[in-house]
Amino acid sequence: EPQVLLMDEPCSALDPISTLAIEDLIGELKERFTIVIVTHNMQQAARVSDRTAFFNLAAVGKPGRLIEIDETERIFS
Repeated sequence: EPQVLLMDEPCSALDPISTLAIEDLIGELKERFTIVIVTHNMQQAARVSDRTAFFNLAAVGKPGRLIEIDETERIFS
């Protein structure tokens, strides 16, 4: 049984009903596993995560650099 689940855009191109089902599943799984999700959907990140991190992709400065990390509630308030 894994300790960490990695998800890359788990709801990309899904309809709203399927997205809700995946988000509900993530909510259940995060009780047993550490889950790392890559997403461009900030609303989804706010709904499903406990902690959020932002990385610099390439716009300014060194790509892949950690810009911010904190509790999701603090990041999005």
